[in-house]
Amino acid sequence: MQKPLTRQEESREIFRKFLAENSDIERVELLFPDMNGVFRGKWLSPDSLNKLDMGGVRLPISSYALDIWGNDVDETRLAIESGDPDGVGVPVADTLRRMPWSEYPTAQVLMTLETSEGEPCMYDPRQQLVAMVKRFSELGLTPVIAAELEFYLFKTRKELDEAPEPPAGHSAGSQLYDLDAMNELEEVLREIRNACDELGIPADTVTAENGPGQFEINFHHVPDALQAADHAMLFRRVVWGCALKHDLEATFMAKPYGSEAGSGMHVHISVLDIEGNNIFSGDGEVNQHLRHAIGGALDTMQDFQAIFAPHYNSYRRFQPGGYAPTSANWGVDNRSTSVRIPAFEGPAARLEHRISGSDVNPYLAITAILGGILMGLERKIDPGKSQDEGGEASQRLYRNWSRAVEAFARSSVAANVFGKDYRRVYAACRRAEIREMAELVTDVEYRTYLSRI
Repeated sequence: MQKPLTRQEESREIFRKFLAENSDIERVELLFPDMNGVFRGKWLSPDSLNKLDMGGVRLPISSYALDIWGNDVDETRLAIESGDPDGVGVPVADTLRRMPWSEYPTAQVLMTLETSEGEPCMYDPRQQLVAMVKRFSELGLTPVIAAELEFYLFKTRKELDEAPEPPAGHSAGSQLYDLDAMNELEEVLREIRNACDELGIPADTVTAENGPGQFEINFHHVPDALQAADHAMLFRRVVWGCALKHDLEATFMAKPYGSEAGSGMHVHISVLDIEGNNIFSGDGEVNQHLRHAIGGALDTMQDFQAIFAPHYNSYRRFQPGGYAPTSANWGVDNRSTSVRIPAFEGPAARLEHRISGSDVNPYLAITAILGGILMGLERKIDPGKSQDEGGEASQRLYRNWSRAVEAFARSSVAANVFGKDYRRVYAACRRAEIREMAELVTDVEYRTYLSRI
């Protein structure tokens, strides 16, 4: 019997085959998604690809805990205070693909980080999800996941502080399921779909959403939570790259227009047992496993809101009439709830978690959702009556960023899911961002107060 290939051998075979089929590639972009979902990384020459599995690419561990502006946060104690040690970059080899939107022959590959001792670096959000999937696997369970991501396309701006302006032909007011709105941007939407195909991202349907220039892409369900998060993460690069190629900009900001719909990332989840059966499938009703999963998701929603809504702008979604749930509640096929049950029989039985904005880090969001579901299954948490049955919300969601961060910082649930030190580091980064934002004086304040008071 042939000896199975090691991880390094598998990677090198993928690299060898890729370079043989893409001999014109001039560089490979190494993508390290940080805590904020911002890509950090390096460029690598194609003939140096084998260095990836020989510990040849290193990145400071503190790179995963920068603030949104890319600055070190002293309170994390990961940078100068600890000597700013390196981690070892490890490629997610099957994500090595050409970048079809690039002007030059360029490829990209997702990276994850290990310590110099070869252990997973738990400050890497992807490794957080790896650990959560392992917890399910130890129980003989496999999460099946599909995300839905909303985003806005808008005209290219001359300055970064300019407000967005919808593309030509798109104006204020709902364009929900409007085929004409899609036809007007057919070229860029088609290029996004084609790029998804080339990168192995299983995009499904494309729809026009409420806001002007707002669209949603649904992904196919995959029995691999890491792969689902990789798809959501890489999709952002696809949209940004294709938009720029068509003289547009794109954003996954939660609320780019104050009076228009925000953008969310809804996550559909079912769970398979060791024999491949969907444990959420009931016989004409929401079964106990699904009820317990709902209960866990609702009970942990406040604890994890700082993950699902990571930035100042995120909380603009959680307002009455803001198209986002404001309470921890559930319902069957009810889009006003934070946990929706689209189906409760057969292979499609699942829950839909509807809290996250599109500005989330997909690895952290899916880790948090799965952590809540696991807690519900293990503790047999009952969610109470659905909203359809007259049930009341178990919690009101925070409308205040600082309160959400402090709830996360003291949460024993967050410590259980992410570890005490990651909870500390995440809260430190968010507190630093809160302080910085609080010191900024806005244009609105100048217009309103400067010449009148």
